[in-house]
Amino acid sequence: MNRRTLVTLSAGAIAGAGALGSVLAQDMAFFRIGSGSAGGTYFPIAGLIANAISNPPGSRPCEEGGSCGVPGLVAVAQSSNASVANVTAVQSGQIESGLASADIVYWSFNGENVFSEKGAYDKLRVISNLFPEHMQLVLPEGTELSSIADLEGKRVGIAQAGSGTQVVVLELLNMFGINRDNIDEAELNNTQSAERLADGQLDAYFYVAGTPTAAMVQLASTRGMELYSFSDEEIAQFLEIVPFYYEAEIPAGTYEGIDYDVQTVAVGAQWVTSADQPEELIYDITQAMWNDNSRKLFDTGHAKGADITPDNALKAVQTPLHPGAERFYKEAGLME
Repeated sequence: MNRRTLVTLSAGAIAGAGALGSVLAQDMAFFRIGSGSAGGTYFPIAGLIANAISNPPGSRPCEEGGSCGVPGLVAVAQSSNASVANVTAVQSGQIESGLASADIVYWSFNGENVFSEKGAYDKLRVISNLFPEHMQLVLPEGTELSSIADLEGKRVGIAQAGSGTQVVVLELLNMFGINRDNIDEAELNNTQSAERLADGQLDAYFYVAGTPTAAMVQLASTRGMELYSFSDEEIAQFLEIVPFYYEAEIPAGTYEGIDYDVQTVAVGAQWVTSADQPEELIYDITQAMWNDNSRKLFDTGHAKGADITPDNALKAVQTPLHPGAERFYKEAGLME
Protein backbone atom coordinates (compact mmCIF):
# COMPACT_ATOMS: atom_id res chain seq x y z
CA MET A 1 0.00 0.00 0.00
CA ASN A 2 1.23 3.49 -0.77
CA ARG A 3 3.11 4.95 2.17
CA ARG A 4 1.11 8.15 1.93
CA THR A 5 -2.16 6.33 2.47
CA LEU A 6 -4.12 8.08 5.20
CA VAL A 7 -5.22 5.49 7.73
CA THR A 8 -7.09 5.33 10.95
CA LEU A 9 -4.96 2.50 12.26
CA SER A 10 -1.59 1.03 11.35
CA ALA A 11 -0.71 0.54 7.69
CA GLY A 12 0.35 -3.00 8.49
CA ALA A 13 -3.07 -3.83 9.87
CA ILE A 14 -4.75 -2.40 6.79
CA ALA A 15 -2.50 -4.26 4.39
CA GLY A 16 -3.45 -7.50 6.05
CA ALA A 17 -7.11 -6.74 6.27
CA GLY A 18 -8.09 -7.31 2.65
CA ALA A 19 -11.24 -6.03 1.02
CA LEU A 20 -14.43 -4.91 2.70
CA GLY A 21 -16.24 -7.81 4.25
CA SER A 22 -13.16 -9.20 5.97
CA VAL A 23 -14.38 -9.36 9.51
CA LEU A 24 -11.71 -9.19 12.17
CA ALA A 25 -11.95 -9.19 15.92
CA GLN A 26 -14.96 -7.27 17.22
CA ASP A 27 -16.62 -7.33 13.77
CA MET A 28 -14.35 -4.66 12.31
CA ALA A 29 -14.69 -4.00 8.57
CA PHE A 30 -12.67 -1.80 6.21
CA PHE A 31 -13.87 0.59 3.50
CA ARG A 32 -11.28 2.14 1.22
CA ILE A 33 -11.71 5.49 -0.52
CA GLY A 34 -9.48 6.00 -3.57
CA SER A 35 -8.32 9.60 -3.65
CA GLY A 36 -5.38 11.25 -5.44
CA SER A 37 -1.90 12.52 -4.71
CA ALA A 38 -1.01 14.05 -1.36
CA GLY A 39 -0.54 17.49 -2.95
CA GLY A 40 -4.06 17.63 -4.39
CA THR A 41 -7.54 18.00 -2.90
CA TYR A 42 -8.92 14.46 -3.22
CA PHE A 43 -6.51 13.06 -0.62
CA PRO A 44 -7.38 15.37 2.30
CA ILE A 45 -11.10 15.36 1.45
CA ALA A 46 -11.14 11.55 1.33
CA GLY A 47 -9.45 11.62 4.72
CA LEU A 48 -12.22 13.81 6.13
CA ILE A 49 -14.89 11.50 4.72
CA ALA A 50 -13.06 8.48 6.16
CA ASN A 51 -13.05 10.09 9.60
CA ALA A 52 -16.72 11.03 9.30
CA ILE A 53 -17.96 7.53 8.45
CA SER A 54 -15.60 5.50 10.67
CA ASN A 55 -16.58 4.14 14.06
CA PRO A 56 -14.09 1.43 15.09
CA PRO A 57 -15.04 -1.13 17.72
CA GLY A 58 -14.41 0.23 21.19
CA SER A 59 -14.83 3.87 20.21
CA ARG A 60 -16.44 6.30 22.62
CA PRO A 61 -20.18 6.68 21.83
CA CYS A 62 -21.19 9.54 19.55
CA GLU A 63 -23.39 11.14 22.19
CA GLU A 64 -20.36 11.29 24.50
CA GLY A 65 -18.21 13.12 21.97
CA GLY A 66 -16.85 10.03 20.23
CA SER A 67 -17.12 8.62 16.73
CA CYS A 68 -20.45 9.13 14.95
CA GLY A 69 -19.78 6.91 11.96
CA VAL A 70 -20.98 3.43 11.04
CA PRO A 71 -20.48 1.02 13.97
CA GLY A 72 -17.58 -1.35 13.33
CA LEU A 73 -16.42 0.44 10.17
CA VAL A 74 -12.87 1.66 9.63
CA ALA A 75 -12.63 3.78 6.47
CA VAL A 76 -9.28 4.69 4.95
CA ALA A 77 -8.27 7.25 2.30
CA GLN A 78 -5.92 5.62 -0.15
CA SER A 79 -3.56 7.64 -2.37
CA SER A 80 -3.97 6.92 -6.08
CA ASN A 81 -3.69 8.40 -9.57
CA ALA A 82 -7.14 9.96 -9.09
CA SER A 83 -10.29 9.85 -11.23
CA VAL A 84 -9.64 7.32 -14.00
CA ALA A 85 -7.69 5.04 -11.70
CA ASN A 86 -10.39 5.25 -9.03
CA VAL A 87 -13.39 4.42 -11.24
CA THR A 88 -11.41 1.56 -12.79
CA ALA A 89 -10.55 0.16 -9.36
CA VAL A 90 -14.16 0.45 -8.18
CA GLN A 91 -15.48 -1.26 -11.31
CA SER A 92 -13.00 -4.13 -10.94
CA GLY A 93 -13.64 -4.57 -7.23
CA GLN A 94 -10.09 -3.63 -6.22
CA ILE A 95 -11.38 -0.86 -3.97
CA GLU A 96 -14.72 -0.15 -2.32
CA SER A 97 -15.12 3.49 -3.34
CA GLY A 98 -13.31 6.47 -4.83
CA LEU A 99 -13.45 10.12 -5.78
CA ALA A 100 -13.69 11.14 -9.44
CA SER A 101 -14.74 14.12 -11.52
CA ALA A 102 -18.28 14.08 -12.92
CA ASP A 103 -17.15 13.80 -16.55
CA ILE A 104 -15.01 10.73 -15.84
CA VAL A 105 -17.83 9.12 -13.86
CA TYR A 106 -20.32 9.67 -16.68
CA TRP A 107 -17.98 8.62 -19.50
CA SER A 108 -16.85 5.49 -17.71
CA PHE A 109 -20.38 4.41 -16.75
CA ASN A 110 -21.53 4.83 -20.35
CA GLY A 111 -18.37 3.52 -22.03
CA GLU A 112 -17.74 6.78 -23.90
CA ASN A 113 -14.74 8.92 -24.80
CA VAL A 114 -11.52 7.35 -23.44
CA PHE A 115 -13.56 4.40 -22.11
CA SER A 116 -15.04 3.44 -25.48
CA GLU A 117 -12.62 0.55 -25.96
CA LYS A 118 -12.88 -0.64 -22.36
CA GLY A 119 -16.67 -0.83 -22.37
CA ALA A 120 -19.16 0.55 -19.89
CA TYR A 121 -18.27 0.50 -16.20
CA ASP A 122 -21.76 -0.70 -15.39
CA LYS A 123 -21.14 -1.25 -11.66
CA LEU A 124 -20.44 2.40 -10.88
CA ARG A 125 -22.91 4.10 -8.56
CA VAL A 126 -22.79 7.56 -7.00
CA ILE A 127 -22.92 8.20 -3.26
CA SER A 128 -22.68 11.98 -3.45
CA ASN A 129 -21.53 15.00 -5.40
CA LEU A 130 -18.97 16.80 -3.24
CA PHE A 131 -17.38 20.08 -4.37
CA PRO A 132 -16.35 22.02 -7.49
CA GLU A 133 -12.93 21.32 -9.01
CA HIS A 134 -11.32 24.18 -10.91
CA MET A 135 -9.05 23.83 -13.90
CA GLN A 136 -5.83 25.59 -12.97
CA LEU A 137 -3.13 26.41 -15.53
CA VAL A 138 -0.08 27.30 -13.46
CA LEU A 139 2.74 29.45 -14.82
CA PRO A 140 6.05 30.71 -13.39
CA GLU A 141 5.80 34.04 -11.60
CA GLY A 142 5.86 36.94 -14.05
CA THR A 143 4.93 34.77 -17.04
CA GLU A 144 1.98 35.54 -19.34
CA LEU A 145 0.23 33.64 -22.13
CA SER A 146 -1.86 35.36 -24.76
CA SER A 147 -3.78 32.14 -25.43
CA ILE A 148 -3.70 28.38 -24.86
CA ALA A 149 -2.16 28.04 -28.33
CA ASP A 150 1.02 29.63 -26.94
CA LEU A 151 1.76 26.36 -25.13
CA GLU A 152 2.84 24.72 -28.38
CA GLY A 153 6.47 23.64 -28.17
CA LYS A 154 6.69 24.29 -24.43
CA ARG A 155 7.35 22.00 -21.47
CA VAL A 156 3.87 21.32 -20.10
CA GLY A 157 2.68 19.20 -17.19
CA ILE A 158 -0.49 17.33 -18.19
CA ALA A 159 -1.04 15.51 -14.85
CA GLN A 160 -0.44 11.86 -14.12
CA ALA A 161 -1.65 9.00 -16.29
CA GLY A 162 -4.95 7.66 -14.97
CA SER A 163 -6.18 11.07 -13.84
CA GLY A 164 -9.27 12.89 -14.99
CA THR A 165 -7.13 16.01 -15.38
CA GLN A 166 -5.03 14.41 -18.09
CA VAL A 167 -8.07 13.24 -20.06
CA VAL A 168 -9.67 16.67 -20.14
CA VAL A 169 -6.40 18.57 -20.67
CA LEU A 170 -5.65 16.53 -23.77
CA GLU A 171 -9.14 17.40 -25.05
CA LEU A 172 -8.47 21.08 -24.35
CA LEU A 173 -5.07 21.13 -26.06
CA ASN A 174 -6.44 19.30 -29.08
CA MET A 175 -9.00 22.09 -29.51
CA PHE A 176 -6.10 24.45 -30.18
CA GLY A 177 -4.23 22.13 -32.50
CA ILE A 178 -1.81 20.94 -29.85
CA ASN A 179 -1.19 17.22 -29.47
CA ARG A 180 1.26 15.19 -27.45
CA ASP A 181 3.82 15.41 -30.27
CA ASN A 182 4.16 19.19 -30.31
CA ILE A 183 4.63 19.82 -26.60
CA ASP A 184 7.29 18.47 -24.27
CA GLU A 185 4.78 16.76 -21.98
CA ALA A 186 5.33 15.66 -18.40
CA GLU A 187 3.02 13.14 -16.71
CA LEU A 188 3.31 14.28 -13.11
CA ASN A 189 1.06 14.72 -10.10
CA ASN A 190 0.39 18.13 -8.59
CA THR A 191 3.28 18.06 -6.12
CA GLN A 192 5.80 16.89 -8.73
CA SER A 193 4.55 19.47 -11.24
CA ALA A 194 4.87 22.32 -8.73
CA GLU A 195 8.40 21.22 -7.87
CA ARG A 196 9.42 21.05 -11.55
CA LEU A 197 7.89 24.48 -12.25
CA ALA A 198 9.74 25.96 -9.27
CA ASP A 199 13.02 24.45 -10.51
CA GLY A 200 12.55 25.83 -14.02
CA GLN A 201 11.97 22.40 -15.59
CA LEU A 202 8.40 23.18 -16.69
CA ASP A 203 6.96 26.19 -18.50
CA ALA A 204 3.41 25.47 -17.36
CA TYR A 205 1.24 22.77 -15.88
CA PHE A 206 -2.45 21.95 -15.62
CA TYR A 207 -4.30 20.57 -12.64
CA VAL A 208 -8.00 20.15 -11.99
CA ALA A 209 -8.72 20.17 -8.26
CA GLY A 210 -10.61 21.92 -5.54
CA THR A 211 -8.89 25.14 -4.55
CA PRO A 212 -6.63 25.77 -2.78
CA THR A 213 -4.38 22.74 -3.30
CA ALA A 214 -1.50 22.16 -0.90
CA ALA A 215 1.14 21.95 -3.61
CA MET A 216 0.10 25.27 -5.15
CA VAL A 217 -0.15 26.96 -1.76
CA GLN A 218 3.46 26.00 -1.11
CA LEU A 219 4.57 27.03 -4.61
CA ALA A 220 2.84 30.41 -4.34
CA SER A 221 4.34 31.16 -0.92
CA THR A 222 7.90 30.09 -1.76
CA ARG A 223 8.72 30.68 -5.43
CA GLY A 224 5.60 32.49 -6.59
CA MET A 225 3.35 31.62 -9.53
CA GLU A 226 0.71 32.91 -11.91
CA LEU A 227 -2.66 31.42 -12.91
CA TYR A 228 -3.90 31.73 -16.48
CA SER A 229 -7.32 33.32 -17.04
CA PHE A 230 -9.18 31.70 -19.92
CA SER A 231 -10.80 34.03 -22.43
CA ASP A 232 -14.57 34.01 -22.96
CA GLU A 233 -14.00 32.41 -26.37
CA GLU A 234 -11.78 29.68 -24.95
CA ILE A 235 -14.32 28.84 -22.28
CA ALA A 236 -17.23 28.76 -24.73
CA GLN A 237 -15.31 26.50 -27.09
CA PHE A 238 -14.27 24.18 -24.27
CA LEU A 239 -17.78 23.86 -22.84
CA GLU A 240 -19.11 22.75 -26.22
CA ILE A 241 -16.73 19.79 -26.11
CA VAL A 242 -16.92 19.02 -22.38
CA PRO A 243 -20.44 19.96 -21.20
CA PHE A 244 -19.95 18.55 -17.68
CA TYR A 245 -17.82 21.61 -16.89
CA TYR A 246 -19.16 25.09 -16.28
CA GLU A 247 -17.72 28.61 -16.19
CA ALA A 248 -16.20 29.41 -12.81
CA GLU A 249 -13.88 31.82 -11.05
CA ILE A 250 -10.98 31.43 -8.64
CA PRO A 251 -11.25 34.54 -6.45
CA ALA A 252 -8.29 36.84 -5.89
CA GLY A 253 -6.42 35.89 -2.73
CA THR A 254 -7.06 32.16 -3.00
CA TYR A 255 -3.29 31.80 -3.33
CA GLU A 256 -0.60 34.14 -2.02
CA GLY A 257 0.41 36.63 -4.66
CA ILE A 258 -2.58 35.96 -6.91
CA ASP A 259 -4.29 39.30 -6.37
CA TYR A 260 -6.59 39.01 -9.38
CA ASP A 261 -9.70 36.94 -10.16
CA VAL A 262 -8.97 33.99 -12.43
CA GLN A 263 -11.55 33.09 -15.07
CA THR A 264 -11.63 29.34 -15.65
CA VAL A 265 -13.93 26.29 -15.68
CA ALA A 266 -14.93 23.77 -13.03
CA VAL A 267 -16.46 20.31 -12.69
CA GLY A 268 -18.08 18.50 -9.76
CA ALA A 269 -16.09 15.97 -7.76
CA GLN A 270 -18.16 12.88 -6.95
CA TRP A 271 -17.83 9.97 -4.53
CA VAL A 272 -18.61 6.66 -6.21
CA THR A 273 -18.92 3.07 -5.14
CA SER A 274 -19.93 -0.27 -6.67
CA ALA A 275 -23.42 -1.65 -7.15
CA ASP A 276 -22.03 -4.75 -5.43
CA GLN A 277 -21.76 -2.91 -2.10
CA PRO A 278 -24.67 -3.79 0.26
CA GLU A 279 -27.58 -1.35 0.25
CA GLU A 280 -27.71 -1.15 4.05
CA LEU A 281 -24.01 -0.38 4.31
CA ILE A 282 -24.14 2.48 1.80
CA TYR A 283 -27.30 3.79 3.43
CA ASP A 284 -25.51 3.87 6.81
CA ILE A 285 -22.42 5.49 5.25
CA THR A 286 -24.51 8.18 3.55
CA GLN A 287 -26.37 8.86 6.77
CA ALA A 288 -23.10 9.14 8.71
CA MET A 289 -21.67 11.52 6.13
CA TRP A 290 -24.45 14.01 6.71
CA ASN A 291 -24.73 14.01 10.50
CA ASP A 292 -23.88 17.07 12.64
CA ASN A 293 -20.49 15.67 13.66
CA SER A 294 -19.48 15.29 10.01
CA ARG A 295 -20.55 18.86 9.33
CA LYS A 296 -18.00 20.07 11.88
CA LEU A 297 -15.28 17.96 10.30
CA PHE A 298 -15.94 19.31 6.81
CA ASP A 299 -16.21 22.94 7.93
CA THR A 300 -12.92 22.91 9.80
CA GLY A 301 -10.90 20.31 7.92
CA HIS A 302 -10.38 21.84 4.46
CA ALA A 303 -11.23 24.96 2.46
CA LYS A 304 -13.47 22.89 0.17
CA GLY A 305 -15.28 21.29 3.11
CA ALA A 306 -17.86 24.07 3.26
CA ASP A 307 -19.02 23.10 -0.25
CA ILE A 308 -19.78 19.54 0.85
CA THR A 309 -23.42 19.95 1.84
CA PRO A 310 -26.66 17.99 1.42
CA ASP A 311 -27.91 20.75 -0.90
CA ASN A 312 -25.00 20.03 -3.26
CA ALA A 313 -25.10 16.24 -2.88
CA LEU A 314 -27.18 15.64 -6.02
CA LYS A 315 -25.95 18.59 -8.10
CA ALA A 316 -25.27 17.60 -11.73
CA VAL A 317 -25.36 13.89 -10.90
CA GLN A 318 -26.09 12.14 -14.22
CA THR A 319 -25.00 8.64 -13.19
CA PRO A 320 -27.24 6.34 -11.10
CA LEU A 321 -27.12 6.65 -7.35
CA HIS A 322 -26.38 3.62 -5.24
CA PRO A 323 -29.73 2.31 -3.88
CA GLY A 324 -28.55 2.86 -0.30
CA ALA A 325 -27.68 6.49 -0.98
CA GLU A 326 -30.88 7.01 -2.95
CA ARG A 327 -32.95 5.67 -0.05
CA PHE A 328 -31.27 8.10 2.33
CA TYR A 329 -31.84 11.13 0.08
CA LYS A 330 -35.50 10.22 -0.41
CA GLU A 331 -36.06 9.84 3.34
CA ALA A 332 -34.26 13.16 3.92
CA GLY A 333 -36.57 14.86 1.41
CA LEU A 334 -33.73 15.74 -0.95
CA MET A 335 -35.28 13.83 -3.87
CA GLU A 336 -38.65 12.38 -4.75
